Amino acid sequence: MEQRAGRNYPRIAIVVLLTLGCLYVLRPFLAAIVFAACVVISSWPLYLRLLGAMKGRSNLAALTMTMTLTLLVIIPLAMVAYNLADDVAKGFTEVRYAIEHRELAPPPWVREIPLVGESIDTYLRQLVASRDQMIALAQRFIEPARRYLLAGGLMLGTGVVQLSLAAFVSFFFYRDGKALLAVVDVAMQRMMGEGAESVSTTVSQTVRGVMYGMLGTALAQAVVAAIGFTIAGVPAVPLLSVMIFVSSLIPVGPPIIWGGAAIWLFLQGETGWGIFMVIWGTVLISGVDNIVRPMLISRGSSLPFLLTLLGVLGGVIAFGFVGMFIGPTLLAVGYSLMSEWTGTPDRVIRKN
Repeated sequence: MEQRAGRNYPRIAIVVLLTLGCLYVLRPFLAAIVFAACVVISSWPLYLRLLGAMKGRSNLAALTMTMTLTLLVIIPLAMVAYNLADDVAKGFTEVRYAIEHRELAPPPWVREIPLVGESIDTYLRQLVASRDQMIALAQRFIEPARRYLLAGGLMLGTGVVQLSLAAFVSFFFYRDGKALLAVVDVAMQRMMGEGAESVSTTVSQTVRGVMYGMLGTALAQAVVAAIGFTIAGVPAVPLLSVMIFVSSLIPVGPPIIWGGAAIWLFLQGETGWGIFMVIWGTVLISGVDNIVRPMLISRGSSLPFLLTLLGVLGGVIAFGFVGMFIGPTLLAVGYSLMSEWTGTPDRVIRKN
C-alpha cells in the first residue's frame, strides 16, 4: 500500500501543478467564467426546453440564450454607462449654477419640524445668505461626490466588459453543457462517491435560487424605480435606476435612493410628487423586494444578512462588478453544503 501511495505522489503533484497553471492562465477571465457558469446553471432548465423546441439544434438554442442575456442585461447597462458621465456632469453643473446664481431659501415645511425646525431654518438661511460660504461648502462635498460617481461609472463600464465576456463564454457552456455535465459527474463520483449526486443537487438548486433572487429582484426593482422616477420628474433616471439595481443587493439599500429622490422633490417645492415618490417607493419598489425576492429565492438557500453583505462587498473587491453576484452565490453554495453535511436546519432547499 505504501509503495502504491508513493507511486501516486508524482501524479498528484503533476495534477496540482497543472491545475494551478490553468488557473493562473485563466485568472484574467475567471470572474467572467464563474459568472457565466452561474447564469448557465440557473437558466439550464429553460435552455433544455428551448433545445427541445428547436429540435436539438444546440448552436441555435445557445445563440438564442446568449442574445437574450445580451439584450436584457448587457445593452441596457452599456447605455447607462455611456450616458453616466454626461448625467453626472450635468447634475453637478446645475447644482453649482443654483448655488452661484439662484435665490436659495429653505422650504417652508422645515420650520414646521417639531422641536428643531426653527433652529434648522435659521441655520440654513444664514448659510444661503453667504454665497462664499455656500460655494466653499459645495466644493467640499460636491467634488468628492463627483469623483465617487465617476469611479462608479468606470466600474460599471468594466462590468459591461465582464458581462460581454461572460455572454461569450456562456454560449459554449450552453452548447457543450451536456458533455461538460458528464465530465463533472464522473469527476465528482470519483472524488465523493455516493454523496456526489446530493452535492450536485444542492449546488444547482442553491445557485439557481440565489441568482433568481438577486438578479431578478434587482432588475424588477430598477424597472419599477425607473417608471416612478420618470412619472415624478426626477432627473438622471438612468443613473438612479442603476443605483437601485446595485443597492438592491444589500437590504435597505433602495430606500436610500428613492428616499433621496423624494427629499429632492420636497426641496423643489413639489410636495405632491414627493409624497407620490414616498408611496411609490414604499409600496412598489420595496414591495418588489418583500414579495418577489422570497418567491424567486424559495428554491435556493436562505443566506443570512451578514453573509449576503460580506458576499457583495468581498465579491466586488475580488471580481469587480460581476462579483456582486458571484460573491453571495459562492457563499450561499458553501453555506448550503455546510448545512447539508452537518444536518442543521438553517438551509431552505426544496425539491423541484
